[in-house]
Amino acid sequence: MDIKVIAFDADDTLWINEPYFRETETEFCQLMENYLPQHTAARELLQVEIRNLALYGYGIKGFMLSMIETALTISNKTIDISAVEKIIDLGKALLARPVEVLEGVHEVLQILKDDYRLVVATKGDLLDQERKLRNSGILHFFHHVEVMSDKQEGDYRKLLKHLDIRPDQFLMIGNSLKSDVLPVLAIGGHAIHIPFHITWEHEHVDVHIDNPNFRQVEHISEILPLLYATLR
Repeated sequence: MDIKVIAFDADDTLWINEPYFRETETEFCQLMENYLPQHTAARELLQVEIRNLALYGYGIKGFMLSMIETALTISNKTIDISAVEKIIDLGKALLARPVEVLEGVHEVLQILKDDYRLVVATKGDLLDQERKLRNSGILHFFHHVEVMSDKQEGDYRKLLKHLDIRPDQFLMIGNSLKSDVLPVLAIGGHAIHIPFHITWEHEHVDVHIDNPNFRQVEHISEILPLLYATLR
């Protein structure tokens, strides 16, 4: 592999994210129990979130607005204003969560930084992702940070053009087959999938990948033997 740039997804690849959303979703659904069972409220919220992606994009602020919209819908606009305030507080608490970098991330970045240009390529709210990076203690490892509105083939082509590299010189590492792997392989890049134990339902895909540019590992430290022959 003639890899020049290694890009990392952020949420649930570099640091913990989805479990915090799940906790907030559970609190929201408990708040809605007077109107719907929790599992039904969760399904309604997911549908609203997906519909709103084109308007709000990915991230906590869009999630907060979708919770408010869901609450208004399932209550037929009868929900008390105090419940709306509670939903806003849930969103603010999510924004204030400390950043918990995943095990092995710091050590792997320390090894890679001298041999590759390291990049963050993530979806989400710009201000929130910048906050997480500042507070993570790993920002200094990265040559470039790209907070993307989406992760489609065109978005990656735009990133590669900015980085001035060919697709075969690009390696993407992340926890989502849908966002971090499939579009990169489609444009001729390399991808490594590191599954996380919780994944947002919207990111699930049921697909078998048979591509020489694809690898799957269980822990971020396992990418090192793939990149350094001396570690094999």
